[in-house]
Amino acid sequence: MRSQNLSAAPEADIRVLLVEDDPATSARLQSALASLPGIQVMAACAQRASACEWLGAHEPDVLLCDLGLPDGSGIDVIRHARRLYPRCDCMVITMFGDEANVLASIAAGATGYLLKDESDDNLRASVLALRAGGSPMSPVIARKVITRLRSASVPGIPAPDAPGAPGMDVTLSARETEVLDLISRGYTYAETAGHLAISVHTVQAHIKNIYGKLAVNSRTEAVFEAHKLGLLKTL
Repeated sequence: MRSQNLSAAPEADIRVLLVEDDPATSARLQSALASLPGIQVMAACAQRASACEWLGAHEPDVLLCDLGLPDGSGIDVIRHARRLYPRCDCMVITMFGDEANVLASIAAGATGYLLKDESDDNLRASVLALRAGGSPMSPVIARKVITRLRSASVPGIPAPDAPGAPGMDVTLSARETEVLDLISRGYTYAETAGHLAISVHTVQAHIKNIYGKLAVNSRTEAVFEAHKLGLLKTL
């Protein structure tokens, strides 16, 4: 599906690129944003590839991006937008509220994170807040972030960069890094196996090794620890 260009008055204050593959949701979001003076939806893309292609020729002020796209993860679009346009503010709008996706999106450059059940009024207010320097998040997402930060700062546990802190010398192999990178972007084990041309059993073996090296027991913890240790690519 090709991107849909939506030219509007060039004097619009906030230029938005919307990346959403569901036609009904895309139409609803476009309508909500268009009803607020000062916001221009420059284009609506339904795929990762078309969004990245559009970004190659246009600079938006705000990127509103879904995560589950037909040809990959919206996190790639966020990373691409931030690489090309550091002043572009990126906000996730998705159904995925799990901690792994939240942390991976923030690491890629997102400064806002909304769930799709937010009201149109909250969406519009969030775009304005984002552009004004805020970091709007759905309440349940904000709670997840705060809870995770608290758990990472429990008294008596050395900080990751403190002398003697566990995991300081963790080294992942090139293949383990590839597997963890895909898992952090929301790929399933089967999708990861297909992308890397290896078996699901091999992916599971790599994941087991990664968990052991990072001293974690879940995908969410693995992504979080890897980001803290600088083992995953960030912008």
